[in-house]
Amino acid sequence: MEKSYKAALFDLDGVVFDTESQYSIFWGSECRRYLPEEDGLEHKIKGQTLVQVYEKYFSGELEKERENITKRLYEFEAQMSFEYVPGFEQFISSLRQQGLKTALVTSSNKMKMEAVYRKHPEFTTFFDAILTSEDFSESKPSPDCYFRAAERLSLDNGDCVVFEDSFNGLRSGRAAGMTVVGLSTTNSKEDIAPLCDIVINDYIGFNI
Repeated sequence: MEKSYKAALFDLDGVVFDTESQYSIFWGSECRRYLPEEDGLEHKIKGQTLVQVYEKYFSGELEKERENITKRLYEFEAQMSFEYVPGFEQFISSLRQQGLKTALVTSSNKMKMEAVYRKHPEFTTFFDAILTSEDFSESKPSPDCYFRAAERLSLDNGDCVVFEDSFNGLRSGRAAGMTVVGLSTTNSKEDIAPLCDIVINDYIGFNI
């Protein structure tokens, strides 16, 4: 990656925190409960907002179950283990020391982020901007969230490098015209490579 960048934009789950396996357990249970015919749905919904998941998969007769699912989800997230992807803290600190701007661009909502802040009070010091699902109308794979992040940082799209792990997120970064770094924390290197400029396992030893 020989280009000079001005900002790094990070997804949350599977990119900052190694949480995707935990979400797969939760949504796998919910999908088997309500949508047993949708095999592997917990993997298809990665990178989508809760509103999108509900509108696409929990409508009609299942709409009345949304409140119960949301309650279980918030209880689950409150107890989650938010462990940083190896090397992340050192990596983002080095970016900021080099003068790069940083932003979090996540489909998670503000309530989820409150759970993060409680467990990691230092979290907000890593970012110049934090964009959640409430900050954009279209979620990944739409590039809207990354367009808004670049605008928030007063930068051109080409000045930014995106860090993503899910297929929806990687497509979002690509569609935004940004350089895309894929993390193989959720999907295999081989599967995500066509959507990335480079694939890494974690941040140890990596620099831009």
